[in-house]
Amino acid sequence: MSFPDRRTTDVLLTIAFFVSLCAVIYSARRILLIFVFAVFFAYLINPIVKFMQAHSLFFRNLRGPAVVEVYIALVLLTVAVGYAFAPRIATNTAKLVDEVPAVLDGLATGDIATQLATEYGWSEATEFRFKTFLVRHRGGIQDLAGSVDRFLVNAAHVIGYVLLIPILAIFLLRDGDYIAKTFIQALFPADRRAQARAAAHELHIVLAKYISAQVVLCILSSAFYLGSLVAVRCPHAVALAVLGGCLEFIPVAGWLTTFAAVVSVAIVSHAHWIWIAVLFALWRMLQDYLFCPRIMGRNLRIHPHAAICAILVGAEVGGIVGVYLAIPVMASVRVIWQMCAAREPMATESRRGPAAATTGLPTSPTPRPVAYVEAIPAHAKAD
Repeated sequence: MSFPDRRTTDVLLTIAFFVSLCAVIYSARRILLIFVFAVFFAYLINPIVKFMQAHSLFFRNLRGPAVVEVYIALVLLTVAVGYAFAPRIATNTAKLVDEVPAVLDGLATGDIATQLATEYGWSEATEFRFKTFLVRHRGGIQDLAGSVDRFLVNAAHVIGYVLLIPILAIFLLRDGDYIAKTFIQALFPADRRAQARAAAHELHIVLAKYISAQVVLCILSSAFYLGSLVAVRCPHAVALAVLGGCLEFIPVAGWLTTFAAVVSVAIVSHAHWIWIAVLFALWRMLQDYLFCPRIMGRNLRIHPHAAICAILVGAEVGGIVGVYLAIPVMASVRVIWQMCAAREPMATESRRGPAAATTGLPTSPTPRPVAYVEAIPAHAKAD
């Protein structure tokens, strides 16, 4: 027998193919993430597109014009919001930029401890301990300016990528069904396309529920931010609350950006920024360990404990992106696992039927699972 034989060659070629595929995916991970976020954005505005498609005055029941109308409305809304808040935001941003060097210098020298002690009535011992702490960490505080500069440079690249997300979402909103059908026909044989369509339908429901859960969490965050900022009399409470709710879609970095923006505005306007920091810390604990697992688990049929474990594992494996994708990936794996498990009784039935016919014994076919039958849409059953 020659070495390597045909079976060994097939195994080695298969391994090489999957290794190459994983290497390509890893190399293009940033571009693939843009497509993933474009899918999420498409699911976010898909209910609005459906509403416009059903109630449009000029292009009723037409998908393409409905997408165009929604995007025009979003652009006009963005321009209106920018026109209403941009002048005040620009003024406060310029004021903040002017005061940042003084604030950093006060942190490095410890003089800010004297200002805070005078403003909040600290004792001399508290002022001395805080000033000693700042002087001891002077090197790290001085490096903070360089970190801010690097963050701004990286933020410019991220903004460029973010602008591609709504552009890619246009094609998904308009031709999503055709794209899914093309992929199924290209990747699956004819006898398995009905099952693939059923799995795609279930994944579609899972992603839609995930985005709806995210919207609920964003609304809760906006309401909490608004109430907290109004309670401590922080200026621009409405604008900051809306910003915080929108940034809630971005895990970790979103609420950190909101926290930095709110605390910066509070410091500049001499508001009670310490109470704001305490309230934000309490809200993050409630959001991450109570509301998020329960809302996500209820919508996606995942136990809250499993949702927390998925978030922690995602953070360890993929950082911020892992946190964001942990729950939808877990829900998608659950759907695919259930579909594969539902196929096993069908395969057993197909193997048992001919054998029973040859022996003359009556057949007792295994009933098809109810969950599998309900998961198959009408057009998939017809095939």
